[in-house]
Amino acid sequence: MKRHIPQIITLLNLFCGCVAVVFAVLNKLEWAAFFVFLGIVFDFFDGLAARMLEAQSELGVQLDSLADMVTSGVVPGIVMFQLLAMSQTGGWNLEMGEVSADSAHHAISISVLPFFGFLITLASAYRLAKFNIDEDQLTSFIGLPTPANALLILSIPLILLNQGNDYVNGILLNPWFLAGLTLLSSYLLNAHIPLFALKFKNWSFKDNAHRYIFLIISLVLLLTMSYMAIPGIVLLYILSSVLYNIGEKQKQKT
Repeated sequence: MKRHIPQIITLLNLFCGCVAVVFAVLNKLEWAAFFVFLGIVFDFFDGLAARMLEAQSELGVQLDSLADMVTSGVVPGIVMFQLLAMSQTGGWNLEMGEVSADSAHHAISISVLPFFGFLITLASAYRLAKFNIDEDQLTSFIGLPTPANALLILSIPLILLNQGNDYVNGILLNPWFLAGLTLLSSYLLNAHIPLFALKFKNWSFKDNAHRYIFLIISLVLLLTMSYMAIPGIVLLYILSSVLYNIGEKQKQKT
């Protein structure tokens, strides 16, 4: 029975992704973000459970990527679609956290730009497919993991809804900014950048100092900056991984 526990947790991730898809399509982007976050939590604990129970399997690896494809691939693409549609119509409603159906339909009828958002979904699929066959990503990542990328994209509507003002909204709903973020996101997913994984083989601070430091700084940023901290945390993750890898290479030379 215990060998099925990680798979059940992975399926909970997939369920959260399915619910998030529904909310994203309905333009309930705050709820979509909530279920994506919940799915990412399940995604973290399925791997942890598999290692603790010694229940790793090829089925679990494939199922995990399929669940991530929905939660961290399809949903961010839909959310970016909605944001690009809003940028074309100015249909963002701060009180409801949504764009009206008429505004969205009008944006689609006059522009193909919103569909550009699904480049994130395509890049996520390519990244997950590579991950499944890449033996170099067993203990670390090459390119930004899809859950981290999903948090980056989902942070935009959360900032607009909870911390938005005319200046912030003007930037975040600028079509050029959103198109640029889409390209950057798609690039980072598949860039050859080694990034450390938040996988703890033990709880020793010595063996996991870079992970603990990253988590502590991230927590401080979240407590002080709320949703605006999320893009900064993603940038911190990339920079700290680069610095960590440089340090490891120097240790090997000495």
